[in-house]
Amino acid sequence: MARQTTRPQRDWALYDWANSAFATTVMAGFFPLFFKQYWADGLSVTDSTFWLGAGNSAASLLVLLAAPLLGALADARGTHRRQLALFAASGILATAAFFFISRSQWEAAIALYAIAVIGFSSANVFYDALLPEVAGRDERHRVSAFGQALGYLGGGLLFLVNVVMTLKPGWFGLADAGVAVRVSFLSVAVWWAVFSIPLLRSGPRKTDAGPARAVGTGSGVPFGRRLREALRDLRCTLGEIRAHRNLWLFLIGYWFYIDGVATIIRMAVDYGMAIGLPANSLITALLLVQFIGFPATIAFGRLGTRIGPRRALMIALWVYLLATIAASVMSTALEFYLLAGVLGLVQGGVQALSRSLFSQLIPEHRSGQYFGFLNMIGKAAAVLGPVLVGTVAALTDSPRLGILSVIVLFAVGMAFLVRVDDGHVAPAAART
Repeated sequence: MARQTTRPQRDWALYDWANSAFATTVMAGFFPLFFKQYWADGLSVTDSTFWLGAGNSAASLLVLLAAPLLGALADARGTHRRQLALFAASGILATAAFFFISRSQWEAAIALYAIAVIGFSSANVFYDALLPEVAGRDERHRVSAFGQALGYLGGGLLFLVNVVMTLKPGWFGLADAGVAVRVSFLSVAVWWAVFSIPLLRSGPRKTDAGPARAVGTGSGVPFGRRLREALRDLRCTLGEIRAHRNLWLFLIGYWFYIDGVATIIRMAVDYGMAIGLPANSLITALLLVQFIGFPATIAFGRLGTRIGPRRALMIALWVYLLATIAASVMSTALEFYLLAGVLGLVQGGVQALSRSLFSQLIPEHRSGQYFGFLNMIGKAAAVLGPVLVGTVAALTDSPRLGILSVIVLFAVGMAFLVRVDDGHVAPAAART
């Protein structure tokens, strides 16, 4: 991998290493726990759950609505790195500020969390849009997988350090686990900032992306004109998606199967607790996914290059579907570990190959707005899945049947994905 990967590609992939620390330590790991036990001290359990959900929903809704427009503005101005830096900085500063929030200051905690999530998610729009710049069409599956794999490794390493820090605060000269968690948030901000520098310092590289837009690239162009151009481009993009079968087939399939993936990720811990598994087993399983995901994602990138991204994605989604069926009948921590390991083999592959396959189906000189739409769909995902799981579980009084219902999302997504032509080029009309 190192011999094949160029310096711009390594710089690009390193940002995944940088920002995945936020996804693991903050979003998946410590924030929900620390919010309930420390910052929301004094609130009832139901109130703390409500405000945590409201913060998540508000941040996701803002990103969902703004992502396509942000991408279009960045395309028109040629400022993907500048916009990435702006939103990443807002996420980094908000994450660092967690360190200074005292017990019971839940309002400040949830507001900063919403800002951090917006910064993290919006920066990813511009990060993904840079893939066509750093990698040619025949390199993207490998490079996208390399970035995703580094994200698993980097996020997993820092999360492991943070977990040890909270279990053994004395080893690090810290007073107690509460201080250790606050220091962990600070460590995420430093990690994210330091490892973002190579990408932000590297300059653009010419590829086969086609000509850049002439309008809006100069600094003297009024913002109002840029905004009008961006809105016009968004309307054009929507028309292109409707007109080109391959694009909308992929996007509909992606909506369903990524909803299934996101639902499994978000509901796995809750499901494990519902069937009586101990909390330390769930944390161990999360770490297992991270470290298995590193080599497995690289392998899936190579597989996508060898047999095509659609076929490789179908293999990964079949694994997800079968693992979901197995999860509905498991009962021990060992079985949970085994399933976590299986999902670790394919989770990064689904995410990386979806990104690289999409980059081949779109006009590359407008990658920002197209990836804005993909990000919008990603944020809208995990809406249907949790509702489906909760409704089925409530109606049947069985969390096992609830988790089993997720196979519907994988089946529908695969039914659309199998009809996508992964040898298809970007729409010709959009290239002009």
